[in-house]
Amino acid sequence: MSPAEEERSLPLPERWPRASRFALSACAAAVAELVTFPLDLTKTRLQIQGEAAVRRDGAAAGRAVPYRGMLRTAAGIAQEEGVRKLWQGATPAVYRHIVYTGVRMVTYEHLRDSVLGKVEGESFPLWKAVVGGMSAGAIGQFFASPTDLVKVQMQMEGKRKLEGKPLRFRGVHHAFLKILSEGGVRGLWAGWVPNVQRAALVNMGDLTTYDSVKHFLLLNTTLMDNSVTHSVSSACSGLVAAVLGTPADVVKTRIMNQPRDKQGRGLLYKSSMDCLIQTVQGEGFMSLYKGFIPTWMRMAPWSLVFWLTYEQIRRMCGVTSF
Repeated sequence: MSPAEEERSLPLPERWPRASRFALSACAAAVAELVTFPLDLTKTRLQIQGEAAVRRDGAAAGRAVPYRGMLRTAAGIAQEEGVRKLWQGATPAVYRHIVYTGVRMVTYEHLRDSVLGKVEGESFPLWKAVVGGMSAGAIGQFFASPTDLVKVQMQMEGKRKLEGKPLRFRGVHHAFLKILSEGGVRGLWAGWVPNVQRAALVNMGDLTTYDSVKHFLLLNTTLMDNSVTHSVSSACSGLVAAVLGTPADVVKTRIMNQPRDKQGRGLLYKSSMDCLIQTVQGEGFMSLYKGFIPTWMRMAPWSLVFWLTYEQIRRMCGVTSF
């Protein structure tokens, strides 16, 4: 058998390992995103309300704060806008995770195994895992930033309708085209800096924590590489990711949702640092943790669903465990 024929006879994951891992991680992320998306919507609504910059602009003067807590927010959306609105923006969110998760997972494994030199059966230095996680998250989020922008803006459409404002978009593709026509290609990457900063922090919590905890348990305890170990590792990763990523997530959400002029420049915030300063000065430091509970309550089940699904899909397809 010739080398070419031998290569064609190999299973697909061995012939195209990176493409296969991209596809597997994208499938697992799509499942996790659809299951936990209502929590993401409530988080976004909680982070937007009470903006000091908006109050100063007079847009929300005298208006009562509509949402108090995750459960009341979700119940209010379902009652006022309909249950289906809990999945408002789910389509661009799934698009986003196909790109974001696929790129970050493939990038992290490449950095970990080929660049940072992880050895099978040995502990991996924490600083290397941090470098790999932050780099993979930043790269993945940069490519996925346009889909994240559309997701955030579509999540606020139901609120605009209740306030008597005209809807901005007819659907996902119309949102992409409108943002592109109003702000050009650069407009699709509005808010990409805080987006990438957030992703770096979140993945330092998610990828780094999951990988480190999982392999610590395998090397130092009697636990096996099974769903119990995956569940414990994902629970730790979800908590750390929420603590590290929430402040950057608040800044990212506000920058992406702010009104813009004809040149695509934000009318409320000049930059992510300006948004951070205005938020802390106008609302206090703890405002950076608005939506923390729904963020954590979303990240925890998201991590659990994603990692369990991803590990099982890899195993069924003959790909080695993460």
